[in-house]
This record gives sequence, C-alpha cells and structure tokens, in this order.
Amino acid sequence: MRTLALRGGGRVAVVAAEWRDAFLVVTQGRVQLELRDGEPGPVLGRDAGFWLRGTGVRALRNPGRRTARVRVVTPKPGPSPAGHHTPYARYRMRRNDMNMNDTGAVAGRTSGRTSGIRRLVVTGFVATLAAMAATTLAAALAQAVGVDFEIPDGGESIPLPGFAVVTGFFSVVGMGVALALLRWSARPAERFVWTAVSLTAISLVPPFLAGADTATTTALLGLHLLPATVVIPTLARSLRTRTG
Repeated sequence: MRTLALRGGGRVAVVAAEWRDAFLVVTQGRVQLELRDGEPGPVLGRDAGFWLRGTGVRALRNPGRRTARVRVVTPKPGPSPAGHHTPYARYRMRRNDMNMNDTGAVAGRTSGRTSGIRRLVVTGFVATLAAMAATTLAAALAQAVGVDFEIPDGGESIPLPGFAVVTGFFSVVGMGVALALLRWSARPAERFVWTAVSLTAISLVPPFLAGADTATTTALLGLHLLPATVVIPTLARSLRTRTG
C-alpha cells in the first residue's frame, strides 16, 4: 500500500506491470481518470474508490489546484489466511458502495460521456434554432409596432435576417463554451451559467452606445435577453444531465 500525491494539474501514468489488480482510493482532492482512447474519464472526489484492472485507464490527472492524494492498494500474491482481511480487502468492503469494481462501470461512463457530448451538440443546435426563430419573430413584432431599429452611426436599419444571424452565431459560441467545460471542468453546468450570464451582461452595453432612440435601444436589450433565456437554461440543464 502506498500514497500517491498529485499536485494541481499534475498527471501520472498508470503502469500496468506495477499496478496490476490495484485498487485506488482518493483520500484528498479530486482525480480525473484518463482513458486509453484519449477521452477524459470521470472526475472522482474524496473517498471514491475504483479498480484499475480492465478499466482502460492509462493515467491519473489532478484537475484542480490543490494537491490530490490517492491510496494505491495492491494485493499480495497468494491466498490470505482464513478470517484475515488484507488492507486491499478491507478497502473493498469499506468502499464497495463507491467504487467501480466492475469493468462495465468505467466502460459505461466512458461511452456515456461520448454520447453525452453528442446529445449536448444536438440539444445546443435545437436551442440555437429556437432562439433564432424567437428573436426574429420578436424583432418582426417590434417593427410592426413602430420600432425602426435604425442605428445613427451606420444610418441604416438592422434587417430581420441580421437578428437571426447574430443570434445563431453567439448561440453556437455558447455551445462551444459548454462543450469545453463538459470536457475539462469538474462542474461544467455551474461554470457555464456563470460564464454565459457574464457574457450576456456584457452584450447589453453596445445598445446603449449605439446612439439609437429609446424604443430601438429598449427593443435591442430585449432581443439580447430573449435568446439568452432560451439557450442558457437549455444547455445548463443538459450539462447537469450529462454530469449527473
């Protein structure tokens, strides 16, 4: 039995010959499993235990800033005396409800992460289309009640297709942020909401600087908030589902 210390952002390769049949327990911090196909595996917190044999784990990473510690328990060769439990066996009994002692558990989570990315992309595109349609419709209704969307700096009115293009572009950017956080963050949903809300708040500044009349400025603010209320909750809910 030995303890492995991983500094923030650190990585250690799993050597099968040295860690054969090893059982690992995270005793401090968080550890992310790196799989042989290059895909990031699950992030495990304190007291989580897992087997290495047959799981396809090629390395351990520390995704956080604090040092993480992992207890590596390797069984001794030969049968144990009757009634005597080795540390390896005690850990297995103690953390049986938290470990991944079934090869299919890790394989299932790996395939689940890949399919989760695909589902997030599909969900993101559906949300993008919905946001584009809602924004364009709202802009058309605003024009119908007299909002001209004329920007004095340019001297021209914003066309309806322009609202759809801008909404689609920034929605796709948001989807890219969600995918990046799903891959590299331990708390993708919370970080995505914080990032998306911050970017939305920043996007509310340009309408005040455009020099348009009050009706146009108010309508532009509403058209910035409308797609955000469609895309942000949808992607955040999808991220929570993927990482739940």
